[in-house]
Amino acid sequence: MLYLKSLKPKQMQHYTIITLCLSVLFILSCQAQTSDSNKDREEEKNDTVATAYPPVETREPNTNYQPAFEGQTRIAGVKTTTPYEATIIAEGLSSPWAVTALPDGRLLITQKAGTLRIATTTGSVGAPITGFPAVDNRSQGGLLDVAPAPDFETSRVLYFTLAESTPQGSLTAVGKGRLSDDETVMEDFRIIFRAIPYYDNSMHFGSRLVFDNKGNLFVSTGERSDLATRPNAQKLNTAHGKVIYITADGKPVPGNPFMNTEGALPEIYSYGHRNPQGLDIHPVTGDLWLSEMGPRGGDEINLIKPGKNYGWATITYGIEYSGKAVGEGITQMEGMEQPVHYWDPVLSPSGMTFYSSSAIPEWQHNLFIGGLNSKHIARLVIKDNKVVGEERLLESEGQRFRDVGEGRDGALYAVTDEGRLYRIAKRN
Repeated sequence: MLYLKSLKPKQMQHYTIITLCLSVLFILSCQAQTSDSNKDREEEKNDTVATAYPPVETREPNTNYQPAFEGQTRIAGVKTTTPYEATIIAEGLSSPWAVTALPDGRLLITQKAGTLRIATTTGSVGAPITGFPAVDNRSQGGLLDVAPAPDFETSRVLYFTLAESTPQGSLTAVGKGRLSDDETVMEDFRIIFRAIPYYDNSMHFGSRLVFDNKGNLFVSTGERSDLATRPNAQKLNTAHGKVIYITADGKPVPGNPFMNTEGALPEIYSYGHRNPQGLDIHPVTGDLWLSEMGPRGGDEINLIKPGKNYGWATITYGIEYSGKAVGEGITQMEGMEQPVHYWDPVLSPSGMTFYSSSAIPEWQHNLFIGGLNSKHIARLVIKDNKVVGEERLLESEGQRFRDVGEGRDGALYAVTDEGRLYRIAKRN
């Protein structure tokens, strides 16, 4: 505050004007300094996130392949500073495959053999819900992902992916049904899309599904693993190794990239995928992201764009399990997309979610991915569509994390192949 002594009216007017000007200049100067200081602190914070710790991966890679750009693999480590805790809230689930939240906050959990469970966020698990068609529950098959319809609160409709079992073989299918009022059975269940052709094995079904803000569905499918089906990932007349984009009734979304391509399936959105088991939409940008299992090395995170070819099995950063090169052993080719990030050795990425809550601010918009063989949850910090930091969560638990999803309460929930349900939240 400025001190003004008693002055004549005219003098007072002049001094008042001068004083006001000086005050404005002083305030602007303080604001500029504060803004610069905040900017410096934010830049320092971002630099710290990107460079404070060495990469979390320290094992020898399977290959001598070189990344296409800096930061494509073995990115700097980060560490969560907010106190949080992971609690096992339920055990004894039977090969759970997916966990996702209902509008009322309860959790839907699929079980591979062909049943659905509903759990509370405190760990009370309901009886198995039936009403599904026969599934191929061998190896990687079974009842897979689940997503509530956008209008679930009135329709009670749920969508699923599953390995449909038939005399012709099996395939990845998308189905929907109504959850009965007493929550004991799925009513009027029907298949709305089949990822043809059928094939008689038990591998590489994918698969995840996610609704966009228009009420349409993205679905990921695998290329069914065998050398006989592997080339299908590059073919537009099969649904193997694809991201599919369909309406809630299973029809191609108008404007799909191959609608007018002769011989192509009109439901295809992208192609050249191996076994994508993670799929989610960024809560801010609306971009579609996908996690994809590679062979021995070469697990990927991809930013999915319509009509793009993601390379499998022509290019990859992995090798065959035998140690031989995949195809010609190349990692780049014109007209094929590079992964945003890859792992070697593998993460074995399965289900994933973007964290949108502000409960743990430093996690906001980070990507969390369940790791199978790696037995941890990977936290990825993404900036400008690049991975700039990686952290491993729950590494000491020794569990195969099949899926991780965000609850309505700002916590993360994860299921493991061993039958556990975890709640991961800020410590009170």
